[in-house]
Amino acid sequence: MCGIAGFVATNSQTSLEQLRSVAEAMHISLQHRGPDDHGVWIDGETGVALVHRRLSIVDLSIAGHQPMLSANGRYVIVYNGEVYSHLEIRAEIEATGHQFRGHSDTEVILESIDRVGVRATADRLIGMFALAVWDRKTRMLILLRDRLGIKPIYWAKFTGLFMFGSELKALRSHPTWTPQIRPNAVASFMRHNYIPAPHTIYENVYKLEPGMILTLPFGGEPRLEKFWDARQVALSGVRNPLREDDRTLTDRLESLLMDAVGRRMIADVPLGAFLSGGVDSSTVVALMKAASAGQVKTFSIGFEQASFNEAPHAAAVARHLGTDHTALVVTSRQTLDVIPNLAEMFDEPFADSSQIPTYLVSAMTRKHVTVALSGDGGDELFSGYNRYQLTKRFWSALSLVPRPMRLALASGLASLSPTRWDRLSNILPNAFARPQAGDKIHKMASVLQLSHADELYRRLISHWTPEQITPSVSEDRGVLWDDTTRKDFPDLLDRMQFLDLVTYLPDDILTKVDRASMAIALEARVPLLDHRVVELAWRLPHSAKIRGGETKWLLRQVLYRHVPKELIDRPKMGFGVPLGEWLRGPLRDWAESLLSEDRLKQTEFLDSGVVRRYWSEHLSGRRNWQYLLWNVLMFEAWRERWT
Repeated sequence: MCGIAGFVATNSQTSLEQLRSVAEAMHISLQHRGPDDHGVWIDGETGVALVHRRLSIVDLSIAGHQPMLSANGRYVIVYNGEVYSHLEIRAEIEATGHQFRGHSDTEVILESIDRVGVRATADRLIGMFALAVWDRKTRMLILLRDRLGIKPIYWAKFTGLFMFGSELKALRSHPTWTPQIRPNAVASFMRHNYIPAPHTIYENVYKLEPGMILTLPFGGEPRLEKFWDARQVALSGVRNPLREDDRTLTDRLESLLMDAVGRRMIADVPLGAFLSGGVDSSTVVALMKAASAGQVKTFSIGFEQASFNEAPHAAAVARHLGTDHTALVVTSRQTLDVIPNLAEMFDEPFADSSQIPTYLVSAMTRKHVTVALSGDGGDELFSGYNRYQLTKRFWSALSLVPRPMRLALASGLASLSPTRWDRLSNILPNAFARPQAGDKIHKMASVLQLSHADELYRRLISHWTPEQITPSVSEDRGVLWDDTTRKDFPDLLDRMQFLDLVTYLPDDILTKVDRASMAIALEARVPLLDHRVVELAWRLPHSAKIRGGETKWLLRQVLYRHVPKELIDRPKMGFGVPLGEWLRGPLRDWAESLLSEDRLKQTEFLDSGVVRRYWSEHLSGRRNWQYLLWNVLMFEAWRERWT
């Protein structure tokens, strides 16, 4: 796991020393991603610089140093990630008589590119990767990102300058670029709590999307192509479902997961796993235990508040599997101390509050190991999110009521203010009274007005609607509004899973894990997102995902072969923190400074009156606007650090 960056300055008269100075600044900005080694490669004639920060995982020797040149000197590579199929590819190349200098996967990738090209090499790679290759013969730069978007890469093209990097802070290190905020990106962020790819917070700066190859001819324009298309994979799976009995499906999934987990246990440094006690992480740890002759190290954190504390469940699973388990119950003070560092860690606005516990468990784990396996991806692949069933059930009921009748009912419910509804609720007997009744009734009124299920799904995954808080700016509308998605995936469950796979998973979940773990140089590996597992999951019938109201049914059957059901079978908790309480308590002064009326009026992006009203309602306890306010707070904290 590493950090990469670089640039091509085609119109530059810059000296070799100046090129090196910029490259050095880039690698310093990424030193947290790779504290073990760094390297810079420069071609003064073409104005090309490649930068690498190394976290040594496989082949700790100098033979793994990057930037790395191919044996014939034609290609130069900088690479971030791990490829778990490199031993097979290496054997094929060695069969031709080639002798490798070391045993790193980087060298294997490089020599494969030299023989069969980037596209054919990409098809052979199993793992996570973001890499850049400079072809010295054709003067071509090539960027490549893994199929699911586990590893990040940003790029930007200006007159005479092309830049790329693992994080935006690397691009900001280039002295000729003056960043400009995209108002449309701010609007999108307020809806999603992340900025959907390919866009970023800045004008003319982009995320390379998952499964994509970017090719830049010297002095030309970048060309984009997909080597792995999630839509085609999903469509192929839906149209060609497996028709096998439960036992055969369970055997098939377990065998593939065993291979995926086993491959990710190869490392020349200490290795462990995150363990929450839920289905996904417990499955990964159970299969690690089955594949290992030694003891598996597991790590979990808990919280003082019982409703957020999964540590006892993790400990029970660890005891059953006999892992070497380390748990830490963090205090509110420890948790709050992370918050001032979030804007530095996530150098683009990002407001998934589970970023806090993800960082804390990563920091604790890094004290013991350098690599940790994670259970991310199970919800998206095996229908684990509650919103999947909620959307289907609710829309099935709602669609029975004619829309004119629903609109009339919505108008009636919205005719009274939330405060009036709260007062009416307060005079009811305790058995019928509901907290924040007015807010819930108004939300119900807005849902009654929806015209189709996709709008309901968007509502469930949205925080702000941009019209509320950025009324003069239009958001970027991508695949979530693409009508062809409804045509390709007529079944609502398939459609929701596909949309999560290409938006929420890479732009939220995997971004969170990458930044939080790499902030302290911990490599996080995600075996459930082996692309072969993804392809199998899309071929599963719905009954293998949700059965009798039970989510992730088939994945659970694999797990129950190793862990008793009673240790796992409980309501989904999530990985959160008590934001609402903190914002009224220990975070109040910090939040007030970022949400002051004078400051908000200076942003020119947000409606200060709306934000102040929501803040006031939250402080009074009349509403719980914790997640919406967290969006604003993370944007303002980011703006304070980076503008």
